[in-house]
Amino acid sequence: MEVFSLYELNSKVRKVVEGQLNEEYWVRAEMSSVNVNAAGHCYIELVQKNEKNNSLLAKARATVWANRLPIIKGYFEQETGQAFVAGISVQLLVTVQFHELYGMSFLVQDIDPTYTLGDMARRRREILRQLEEEGTLTMNKELPMPLLPQRVAIISSETAAGYGDFCNQLHNNTYGLVFYTRLFPAVMQGDKVEESIIAALDAIASSEGCWDVVVIIRGGGATSDLAGFDTYALASNCAQFPLPIITGIGHERDDTVVDAVAHTRVKTPTAAASFLIDAAMTTAMCLDEYIAAISSGIREKISRENQRLQYLSQRIPSAYALSKAREEHLLERLRQRMSTGAGAFLSEQRHKVALVEKVLAGAAPENILRRGYSITLLNGKVLRDASEIREGDILSTRLALGSVQSKVILKTDKED
Repeated sequence: MEVFSLYELNSKVRKVVEGQLNEEYWVRAEMSSVNVNAAGHCYIELVQKNEKNNSLLAKARATVWANRLPIIKGYFEQETGQAFVAGISVQLLVTVQFHELYGMSFLVQDIDPTYTLGDMARRRREILRQLEEEGTLTMNKELPMPLLPQRVAIISSETAAGYGDFCNQLHNNTYGLVFYTRLFPAVMQGDKVEESIIAALDAIASSEGCWDVVVIIRGGGATSDLAGFDTYALASNCAQFPLPIITGIGHERDDTVVDAVAHTRVKTPTAAASFLIDAAMTTAMCLDEYIAAISSGIREKISRENQRLQYLSQRIPSAYALSKAREEHLLERLRQRMSTGAGAFLSEQRHKVALVEKVLAGAAPENILRRGYSITLLNGKVLRDASEIREGDILSTRLALGSVQSKVILKTDKED
């Protein structure tokens, strides 16, 4: 059996590869790493994973030379709105090469953005389907929008141009409406989007009663940095957030998953400001209409009551005269009844007095004496008990005509 050196065997492999795999091939894979060196060459690690357990099935290296990288990368990002970074699935047109020292690799000739767009759409659909199965997909949309959304919690980058545009339009509105805003800073592009926005949402939730709505605005960044808004964790947090969320991430062509679950999606930060101003103005106009209706009702009520008061005031003299005549007639009847009643009462009382006088006259001492009775006095007092007299007492006996005095002489038993 012939023995080969490693280089010799690798040379044979190279010849076989160059001879048998000398065409261009479309290959689908996930980019697990993407690195650009100082010379501008891009080195990619491609992987294929098992869909069931996420284990690796295949791995390969791919290279995009510096002269091709701006064309391929720019075309891909322009078509997909997705950054050419690790973690996304791509479809690449490659040639196969084998080097004795570096082994097998793919040389990238072109890229098909439509495959990545399809894969991104598929992942968005999967996230939305999962949220729907969990019953959380439309929870934020079902929250009532406050009639006067004045207290606004803003999630954005402090240095983002969109944040400045939003605040300028909101606070300098032509209607003079007052809004109270506070920025909850977050990273709006790159691999920290999900983590930082969720942290900002948690901070807002801790003071939920202080805010009417949440606005997530981006603006000023590249559309290729939207991948952070297409994650399940961020979408789930937004969908279940207890306050209405308005998104103005600054892109028009595609909706992110966060846009799909938010209460209201607008195109730009300034559009988000316009939405809040319009909502507040709608309420203000309704209030103006209510105030006008109330004022009109009050004026009509006052007018009706004034007419009623005038009508009543005109009726007062005749009503007074009628009431006065009626009361005077009643008073006269009462006076007559009192006069008649008083006369009858006095006559009755005189009769009673006459009877009493007759009784009293019959009981008078003079009349009693005329009937043969007498009154005996001792020392000027009526004598009622014989045991009260003593020997020698002078008694005065009063008769109907005159009186008699006598001296008491007590008799003994012998004298009897």
